[in-house]
Order: sequence, then structure tokens, then C-alpha cells
Amino acid sequence: MMMMMEAKLWNDKREREMYDNLAELFAIIKATEKLERAYIRDLISPSDYESECNKLILHFKTLSASLKDTVPSTQRFADTYKMDCPSALYRLVTSGVPATVEHRATVAASTSNSASIVAECVQNFITAMDSLKLNMVAVDQTKIKDWLSRLSKMGAADELTVQQSRQLHFDLESSYNSFMAALPKGGN
Repeated sequence: MMMMMEAKLWNDKREREMYDNLAELFAIIKATEKLERAYIRDLISPSDYESECNKLILHFKTLSASLKDTVPSTQRFADTYKMDCPSALYRLVTSGVPATVEHRATVAASTSNSASIVAECVQNFITAMDSLKLNMVAVDQTKIKDWLSRLSKMGAADELTVQQSRQLHFDLESSYNSFMAALPKGGN
């Protein structure tokens, strides 16, 4: 008769917490992959997808910060554990925002609410340009929906350089002018 012995994965509380965090990272990546697939297959509504995806992204960013010394590369972590989660890695590491935000899928094109959508869009352009004019260049002060990928990777205390601020203002102004030109003229 063979006696089975219990094997410990950790030697102390710090090691146990590290393994718990690694398991949590694994679970977040797998859950994000499943969520991405459900969204692509239209099994979840855009609003539910966006809400859940934002939660996963937030948890991922928080956990990644605490694991930065243990897991310097999420891609290498996924490769080590043979995770095969390309959609999750794109969403969590590269994009950093839900697909609905990235592709503007949540904006309905129906005529019944198009005036409010136009007003909100104009408000966002004006807010963003005013923020830059007032030299509000800290990421947590600049409220825009463009440059999402770049800004989402920056910390709240990070600041845009003078060149980035000028480029962002130019891009916003150009986008705003294009947006205004695309609007139907009065009476059409």
C-alpha cells in the first residue's frame, strides 16, 4: 500500500500570495478570452460586454502592477502556461479598452437619438480642446475618447509632453472639423 503525501506549493505566506496572484492572472486572461469570443459571437450585449470587459481590464492592470517583478511580460506568462488567448492578450495588453469603445460600436445610429449623440460628441471635442488650452496635460485631467490606447497605458500622474499635447490638439481639431463637415447641412 502506497502512502500519499501532501505537497506544499509554498513555504510561507508571501509565496502563497504570489501563487494566488498568478492563479488570478491566469483566470483573468482566460475569462477575457471567453468574453471576447462571446462578444464576437453576439452571445452578450454590447453594454454587458463593455461593463464586464472594463472590470477585467481594471483587475488586470491592478494585478499586473503588483506582479511586475514576478511577471515582467504577460505574453511570456501566457506562452509559459500555453494559454493560447490571443484575443485576451490584445484586449488586456495592447488595446487596454473594450472593443465597443475601440470600435465605437455602442453608438447607435438611429435617428431618434442622433441629436443627443451629436451633442455629446461636440461636448467631448470642446472639453478636450479646452483642457489642452488650459494646459491641463496630466492624463487624469484630459478627458477625451481619442488616443485611448496610448492614454490608457499611461498612469494618472504621467503627463503629455509638449509635442504630444500639440499633436493631440491638432488631431482633435482635425477630427472635429471632419465631424462637422460630415454632418448633414440644415434642411437636408
